[in-house]
Amino acid sequence: MSMRFKTVGLAVAASALALGAVPAQAQGLLGEGMTIYVQMGGNPGGPATLPRANGAKDAARHLGADLVEQYSGWLPDVMVQQFREAMAGQPDCIVIMGHPGNDAFADLVDEARAEGVIVTSNNTPLSDIYDSHVGGGFGYAGVDLYLGGYVTAQNMLKAGLAAGDKALVYGLLGQSERGLSTRGLKEGLEEGGVVVDYLEISPEVNNDTSLAVPTLVAYIESNPDLKAIGTQHGGITGQMPRVLEQAGKDPGDIVTGGIDLAPATIDGLQQGYTTVVLDQQLYLQGFLPVMQCVLTGKYGFSGLYTNTGAGVVTPETINDLVPLIESGIR
Repeated sequence: MSMRFKTVGLAVAASALALGAVPAQAQGLLGEGMTIYVQMGGNPGGPATLPRANGAKDAARHLGADLVEQYSGWLPDVMVQQFREAMAGQPDCIVIMGHPGNDAFADLVDEARAEGVIVTSNNTPLSDIYDSHVGGGFGYAGVDLYLGGYVTAQNMLKAGLAAGDKALVYGLLGQSERGLSTRGLKEGLEEGGVVVDYLEISPEVNNDTSLAVPTLVAYIESNPDLKAIGTQHGGITGQMPRVLEQAGKDPGDIVTGGIDLAPATIDGLQQGYTTVVLDQQLYLQGFLPVMQCVLTGKYGFSGLYTNTGAGVVTPETINDLVPLIESGIR
């Protein structure tokens, strides 16, 4: 920086001080005194939950807010109950997940806003609520779900699937907007001429993904012509190596597409059992909503709608990310 610009900068700063302006740093941390409840999703330390929790904790620490973590085992009914529990705690802000859907959350968000509580969302959008409350700070930090599923499908096709090949999509079409990622995956494969069979993930498997292993092994054994399996469930993606090994398949025999960079998914990518994984950068889904709460509470900012990423990771690109994944950031 030139001396001229340094001098101008000092002059501006001096003028501001002379006028009584106080630098933001001197006022304390922006979120100081705020209490924020955050729905993290699965279980504490879980591979599809840990980066989000770490992001929320980092944001709260840097902004000076008090954070209350909520874990639901991915069960929509639990998320709704957690909202009620959060309201009982009289917080400044609640960060929710959209898995239960607009209808389940609409009246609760209306009630919270009427009481002056800021509400925002992560991971799964709530479009109707966003439209109603964006001016009051209701934002979204997460993947454009349909696009994420579609991108996964396109990269599965690039990995060698051809028109007429048979694929299984194992997903959550029954879960309102959360099902958009599954729909994008299914329709992306179908556009490529792949013949898609579909299975809905049960609530039990959604909560404990190890239960997916016998289901998928049995499906593979009953469908010897199967060429691919795709899912947009992070926990089930991590089970793919076990599934293929138990089904007697070698790496590369079946193209697999999934989501989230759990430790087991790293192994699957490095071993070649997992072909392509959507990276939705979960850390940002924790960090950005806490920042939204503070910016809305402090300065009245409207809701920010942020696509946290729709890039993919493959066996060729995984190694550079391993240290960040193991530290719970990616």
